[in-house]
Order: sequence, then C-alpha cells, then structure tokens
Amino acid sequence: MISIIDYKMGNTRSVFNAFKLLGENVEITNEKDRLTQAEAIVLPGVGSFNDGMKDLNQNGLKEFLTEEIIDRKKPYLGICLGLEFLAKRSYEGGICDGFGWIDSEIVKLQPSEKQNKVPHMGWNDTEIVKEHGLMKDFTAAVFYYLHSFHMKINNSEKEVITSKCNYGGIGIVSSIQKNNIYAVQFHPEKSQENGLKLLKNFLEDIRK
Repeated sequence: MISIIDYKMGNTRSVFNAFKLLGENVEITNEKDRLTQAEAIVLPGVGSFNDGMKDLNQNGLKEFLTEEIIDRKKPYLGICLGLEFLAKRSYEGGICDGFGWIDSEIVKLQPSEKQNKVPHMGWNDTEIVKEHGLMKDFTAAVFYYLHSFHMKINNSEKEVITSKCNYGGIGIVSSIQKNNIYAVQFHPEKSQENGLKLLKNFLEDIRK
C-alpha cells in the first residue's frame, strides 16, 4: 500500500489518481497506524510552508515521520511542499523549522529577469544531474512547476541533487534523492507522461 498523507494542504486526489493509473494500491490517510503499515509514504503539498508545518505538528506527524523515514528507513516521496519540508528551515512568512533531514534552507524565488514572474508556474525544461532513481532513463524532461520558494542546499549535501532547472537566471533544485528519501519541487501528478514515468521509477526503485 502506498499512503498519501492528508493534512489539508495538498492536491492529494490528483496524486492518488496518478498512482491508480499505474495500477497501484493507494490510499489517502492521516492515521498513524495506516502510515506505519504502508510500503511507502507520499507527502504532497501546495501553499504556505508555515501553515503546512503547523498542521503536521498539530497532528503529531512531524515526529512520527522522522521515526518512520529516518529511523525505520521507510521510502518517502515529497512533492513540492513535501520537498521543502525536508529543509532545516524556511523563510516564508518568518523563520519556521522544517524536518531538518536535508542540510538546506527554503528561500524566496527572486528571478533576475523581470519577465519571469513569481510564482514560478507552468512547464519548464529540467536538466537531469544523475540518471538514476526518480530520473532513471530520463536524459532531459519537461515538468510542471508551481512555487514561490525553493530549496537552497548547502555545499556539504550537493550530491543529493538529481535534477535542476533555471528560472529567470535562478538555479532551482528540481529533485533530490538521499537513501530512502526522494523529493521533487515540480508536480509529477500534473506532468502527464513524464510525471507517470517518474512515479513508476519511484516504485521500481524502492522495490529493488
């Protein structure tokens, strides 16, 4: 069973439908006993980092996820906010602590080219840095993005980056992989065939 966390911040139904198209047994839940039994946990998200972390904390999910993902090594796929939550902190609406699983910070997207508006919304070419895991059999791809903040990874952990893109002169971390932790800034559930291929890669990689 693939469990998608329901914390009122994500387009969970679209992610659910994408996994169903791949023939997967999938559910949307915030019940810890269900998440404990899951083969993998997916955390999507759209909106404010602070609001998302508040909801996760209120449900006791921040500490729970650390136990499941870091201690028990359960596969994790973060989508958009689900990637940003991995950072040590975010500066969206003030400083807010994240999970701290990746040595990074979430900072405002500030394109140097004026024609590039914020949020970064729509399709963007994505450069593959490491052709494995989520990015297996991709040499280049186009994915759908929707975000106003992005992950700035400290030099000590640059090796986790598996793809990136450019928006208005700003380099954006598009996807990362660290052991059992997978995450993307873009939305595979909105990225048509490339998105389904990426989700299939995730499933195949965790089942090796």
